[in-house]
Amino acid sequence: MQPRFPNVLATSLRWATVALVGTCLSMAAAQQASAKTLRFAFQGTLNALDPYSLNETFTLGMLGNVFEGLTRRDKDLSIIPGLAESWETVDPLHWRFHLRQGVKFANGNDFNADDVIFSAERVLAEGSDLKTRIPADSVWKKIDDYTVEVELKSPNPILHYEWDTWYIMDKEWAEAEGAVKPISARDTNPGPAAFKANGTGPFVIDSHEPGVKTVFKPNPDWWGTPEHNLTEVVFTPIAADGTRVAALLAGDVDLIDPVPVQDIPRVNANADTEALTGPELRVIHLGFNQIRDELPTSNIKGKNPFHDPNVRKAVYQAIDIEAIKDRIMRGLATPVPLLIANEQYAGSGDFKRWPYDPEAAKKLLADAGYADGFTVGMDCPNDRYVNDEAICQAVVSMLARVGVTVNLNAQPKAQYFAKVLAPGGYDTDFYLLGWTPSSFDSWNVLTNLAGCRDETGAGGPFNLGGYCNEKVDELASQIVVETDQAKRDDLIHQAYTIMTEETSHIPLHQQSLVWGKRKNIDIVQRPDNQVLFYWATVN
Repeated sequence: MQPRFPNVLATSLRWATVALVGTCLSMAAAQQASAKTLRFAFQGTLNALDPYSLNETFTLGMLGNVFEGLTRRDKDLSIIPGLAESWETVDPLHWRFHLRQGVKFANGNDFNADDVIFSAERVLAEGSDLKTRIPADSVWKKIDDYTVEVELKSPNPILHYEWDTWYIMDKEWAEAEGAVKPISARDTNPGPAAFKANGTGPFVIDSHEPGVKTVFKPNPDWWGTPEHNLTEVVFTPIAADGTRVAALLAGDVDLIDPVPVQDIPRVNANADTEALTGPELRVIHLGFNQIRDELPTSNIKGKNPFHDPNVRKAVYQAIDIEAIKDRIMRGLATPVPLLIANEQYAGSGDFKRWPYDPEAAKKLLADAGYADGFTVGMDCPNDRYVNDEAICQAVVSMLARVGVTVNLNAQPKAQYFAKVLAPGGYDTDFYLLGWTPSSFDSWNVLTNLAGCRDETGAGGPFNLGGYCNEKVDELASQIVVETDQAKRDDLIHQAYTIMTEETSHIPLHQQSLVWGKRKNIDIVQRPDNQVLFYWATVN
């Protein structure tokens, strides 16, 4: 039977269809408007997700969106409670931590004292790159499910200073995944934890393609109160500076780190983007292989030129730090005399850099028996620090003027760190490295960058050249237990004096932070250069 008013009915159906489609489109538009995706690009890659694999600020910062420590640091870097609600020193050798109750890992497992004890054992295990986070001789005891006590062999007033990046792992999950042991970034066979992450933090990792893309989603069961409005974060590494900046200007990404200093005017001139700048606590420095009897990359056979402190000083004085600051860093760098940022050590003003003096450098080399100079290889990352390869190229050019021929090996950070952190160590003769002490304290610098290493490489984990002065080690052991600030500062001063006089390393500068962002993005830029999504909003 045909309808009595076919045209009217057809018209009604058409309008109903249009209305339905319109409603669907409106709903889709509303959903799209409410979806807040942050697209972030960094110059380097995020590789292994194991939080103990690589002691590197970028990696730890990314994983800090997913994992948490017993402590946290706020927007001003002050220590605040994290997975530990509170703590106290029962006496100088015993610390007690009261854990936050009701916290769950992303897979639903409960967080408790067993996870803390497990994480303490795991971070000290072979393969961990974060062994200095807790004293190797500390004894961890479970008092109850939410109370942990740490027994020390000697007082340690800064015990918890680095714990915001010592992330607590799920014991049950690690055992089920076969991830009980950490796998170092220098290992070519990453373990199960390299591709999966199960933390208690404000985000979870939805997908991870190492070196390609990582997608973060908010953790709906996070114990804290979110300060972001994000529904998704998509991280993509873009190594080439020009490509990274172009992606920001075109609107393909919302946030980039870093902006090359020469591109800051471009970013600020664009109507929709701006550069976010600020001081960074990272110090860029050069190091020498001082442990080998002969440098594999040098034409000098039978001896190591870098054994002589005068040769090290000659290299130092051949480097024009002001030229690097002005021409390469475009003024966005602060030359420093020590391996620590000026703000982090009150006595830094007592120290001065060795002056730039090529003629003095030539004389030092001649007096040391190298009037004709020598050759040496240099390792440098090309996607880790601001203008890292350009800095190394400048150093190569400057040293050539005093007769030292440097063969530069610049490569992506994954290959760079795999080489310089190779098992046994000392697989670099001359290198560039950046360091931000995770405790924001000189003890961290002295231990990690200058601590004596034995033949197996054990000791200062980032003392890549094997510098060793037993007096500096002795002072570091006193610094870590000294509770009187004036006495502690004096000990630190003594250690830095020795290192300066011996030219243990060549401090270059504090680099400045330069992020590029679209103007509708608000995010906190801390001096430690951790990109933390939980303080980001898309407007």
